[in-house]
Amino acid sequence: MSPTALCSSVDCKEPAHLQCPTCVKQSITEGSYFCSQDCFKKSWGVHKAVHKANKGGTYDPFSTFGYTGPLRPVYPLSPRRVVPEHIPRPDYSETGIPKSEFSAVRSEIRVLSPEEIEGVREACRITREVLDIAAAAVRVGITTDEIDRIVHEATIERNAYPSPLNYNHFPKSCCTSLNEELVICHGIPDQRKLVDGDLLNIDISCFYNGFHGDANGSYLVGENASPVAKKLVQVTKECLDRAIAIVKPGMRYRDFGKVIQEHAHANGFSVVRAFCGHGINQLFHCAPNVPHYANNKAIGVLKPGHVFTIEPMICEGDYNDVLWPDGWTATTRDGKLSAQFEHTMLVTETGVEVLT
Repeated sequence: MSPTALCSSVDCKEPAHLQCPTCVKQSITEGSYFCSQDCFKKSWGVHKAVHKANKGGTYDPFSTFGYTGPLRPVYPLSPRRVVPEHIPRPDYSETGIPKSEFSAVRSEIRVLSPEEIEGVREACRITREVLDIAAAAVRVGITTDEIDRIVHEATIERNAYPSPLNYNHFPKSCCTSLNEELVICHGIPDQRKLVDGDLLNIDISCFYNGFHGDANGSYLVGENASPVAKKLVQVTKECLDRAIAIVKPGMRYRDFGKVIQEHAHANGFSVVRAFCGHGINQLFHCAPNVPHYANNKAIGVLKPGHVFTIEPMICEGDYNDVLWPDGWTATTRDGKLSAQFEHTMLVTETGVEVLT
């Protein structure tokens, strides 16, 4: 057994001591280790699908789960992609645990130095380039796993590390979220092929020379998107633009939500409350929290040198979410569409500089 093997249970990442006997017989190593009999038994309903996958073909690993819409995961996932040794990487790249985020003062909103700002600016430039490359690859018939490969290769070609990879054990180099998955944009790229009329969000984050950049966009696949999908994408982009337009020193972080919610509600849509924008610098996620709904309790006032994201998630129907058993993918509770756009931005002396 590898000394770095971790428990394959969704809710546990303890060092693993035991290996599934069926996996041993089938020579399966990935996802076969567990820290205890309890974790093995708890995971059996999901884990046994690995044995079926080893016989070939695609499958739904959570076939008994109560999905809220028509979307299903299409496994097996491809192996974790390799990052060349010479590329600097964040502290969680091997362990999956972002220890630096845990040790940071949760409420401290850092004012970055000119040198740090330049570092974030460069990471954001690369992030934007990679997102544009990924968006250009969107077409009917391509799998989200193939988009992940394109993202990974474009990232390492620029000597950057794909920030999502192994962040809290996320298995891929970007997030690709389809249709009702778009609530939090944490969909895991898999073997599902895009079809005409799909609504796809691609979330890209790149770590370059010690700094992260973060951006995402929503894209209509093919020529036959529904009228509501087209309107939702347009309104979501407008929500982000309206929020960016009021960024300046002295604004409160809680004020963006009112602007976003008013525009979403005026168009018949709702705003996700469970997930928010965030600070970003040497840390992938840090203070401030930036909610996208009105009457929130976010703390902090914008100052020159603050760097953060605004990333409204707007829903066709109910804004509440349901988490899939993979521990990442959150879908709308009613199975209806959702869209998202995100930028990383810098507060300047007179307003804002959009970095992505």
